[in-house]
Amino acid sequence: MITPHDLDNHHRRSLRLQGYDYTQEGAYFVTVCLKDRACLFGDISDRKMILNDAGLIAEKHWHDIPAHFPHIELDEFVIMPNHVHGILSIITAVGAKNFSPLHSKQGHGPSKTIGSVIRGFKIGVTKWMRQNTPVYNVWQRNYYEHIIRNEDDLNRIRQYIMENPLRWAEDEENPACSAATISHARAGAPPPRLEFTVDWHYQQL
Repeated sequence: MITPHDLDNHHRRSLRLQGYDYTQEGAYFVTVCLKDRACLFGDISDRKMILNDAGLIAEKHWHDIPAHFPHIELDEFVIMPNHVHGILSIITAVGAKNFSPLHSKQGHGPSKTIGSVIRGFKIGVTKWMRQNTPVYNVWQRNYYEHIIRNEDDLNRIRQYIMENPLRWAEDEENPACSAATISHARAGAPPPRLEFTVDWHYQQL
């Protein structure tokens, strides 16, 4: 589990798993947060996410990920007012999911890593925001990632993502939730709290 010391470390070292090959086939649950938890993508109304123009652009860029990264398959995802949850799968040539990819010492090009996918997504949304809104710094630095281990894990996370708008009133990413959580708004805030255990890894971009 990530500690505040890890997240506040001034070297901002990556918490990637040592020796883990992030280009191997597998499924990943990622969370990307907006800077200072600003609600730029819309609002929750009647426990449903209502996307504004910026939210629709974020949704479009998420849908477009496979066009830029053909080895990536999209699964469940949700654009929330100030963060994005999604499942990304690195697929084989025949499109088969392979949970818990094996460790490997073999290097691969950076274009096939999950980090590259998230970076590309962030860049696309940021470009639109800077051209069409006064917002310049859009995203919290880095992102959270959980390696999906099996089908049960996948299904629990799918349900969590689908129900995320229903839980907005209690979501720690909701700025109106409590004054105590606002102090964690900046980069390095704790990962999202789920009602089941996941091994979050705070990834440096």
